[in-house]
Amino acid sequence: MANKLSCPALLVAAGSSDSGKTTVVAAMARYWRNQGKRVRVFKCGPDFIDPKFHEQASGNPAHQLDLGMMGESACRRHLAEAAKEADLILVEGVMGLFDGKRSSAEFAIQFGLPVLAVINGAKMAQTFGAIAYGLANFDSRLNLYGVVANQVGSPGHAKLLASSVPQGITFAGALPRDEALALPDRHLGLVQAQEIPGLDEWLETAAAKLADSVPLTLPPPVSFESVAEDTAISELGQPLQGKTIAVANDAAFAFIYQDNLNFLTQMGAKLRFFSPLAKQRLPQCDALYLPGGYPELHLKVLSEHDALIEDIQAHVNGDKPALAECGGMLYLLNQLTTVEGQCHQLAGVIPGQAQMQKRLAAIGMMSAELTSGFGGERAIEAARGHSFHFSKSNIDLKHIATAQQNGIVKVDEPVYRHHRLLASYVHWYLPSAPRFFVSLFLGEEIIPSKVADHES
Repeated sequence: MANKLSCPALLVAAGSSDSGKTTVVAAMARYWRNQGKRVRVFKCGPDFIDPKFHEQASGNPAHQLDLGMMGESACRRHLAEAAKEADLILVEGVMGLFDGKRSSAEFAIQFGLPVLAVINGAKMAQTFGAIAYGLANFDSRLNLYGVVANQVGSPGHAKLLASSVPQGITFAGALPRDEALALPDRHLGLVQAQEIPGLDEWLETAAAKLADSVPLTLPPPVSFESVAEDTAISELGQPLQGKTIAVANDAAFAFIYQDNLNFLTQMGAKLRFFSPLAKQRLPQCDALYLPGGYPELHLKVLSEHDALIEDIQAHVNGDKPALAECGGMLYLLNQLTTVEGQCHQLAGVIPGQAQMQKRLAAIGMMSAELTSGFGGERAIEAARGHSFHFSKSNIDLKHIATAQQNGIVKVDEPVYRHHRLLASYVHWYLPSAPRFFVSLFLGEEIIPSKVADHES
């Protein structure tokens, strides 16, 4: 029989985006951490920004859970591993509770997670209870454990909202309408956690205000099944043993899945992090990883860091392996133009330029067939990842593959190969194509797909 594990757990959702899910999850994580509990937090979807708040709140790494990108087994494995060590598991949902093909509700039902719904209670009285009733009964398969009221005007208002909640649904707290609890945002979502001064004080304030509203109690335990390790990964052994991979990591290059870092270290690689914004040079390394982020907000600093640019040019032109994703790819172009029309010269490793724009250029889950000759055997894998960017680029390279999106809106993203550099707008989930990405970081030859002879 499968090994059963048990741990109190909640999926925190809402009626719509911008209802305060991240604030409530972070406040709960910090409160229970302060009580001496070990809290593990996850985020539904491919979001990079919210998990950093949860890491700061809980003191533990936060991981994404996305069925389309990771698959069911990987999601179950994450939850089961967390249940072995945690006193509480919190999963932040995405968009509105029932929104989308892979909604937060469907995720909660599939994994047996009770739901805590955050409802904006501003300018509302008994209708709060009606909304709670609707969320609880829209799908009979869903277990709505409780609700939290956000944007509450006063303690009296909170009591009024609590009194409207139907029997069987827990009123699990309230947060006041307070500018001090608002989190700043920008075009890709919230401002990054590492950019907010006094974040710990903010977390303590949010936790205290939530706890002041009601006595907080842990939810009932949930059973999780232990899942065996993915054999496609475990059978590879440690082919990157002895290899050092330099990983850019600061406010300009922060969009990287924790699973990607774990995968590389599991494969035997040693990771060396460096900060371009801190004017650090490229560490001595065998391979380079430039993740996405916000290079467009730091163009002056990045464009003037000539020593690092020279290091990266020498690395790529010396046929050493590298991976650049989205913002990492933009940094390697000849130039990038801001929305205001200011043009900045950048690394000049990839021939081309890009233009930032106010409108979203692409968003969605992507998949590309990528081929390697790892271990002397031709391997074709469907590499998955996510695309989300506000720039358009013109790159003077042939692409070796095309990442494609399935859905109502279909977007194609070219995948470029230059020397032993792989570059695209896609934020790749490396465990989805383990043989390919091991081959890439080893510097082995990558076999172009059938689109290789098409111009980008």
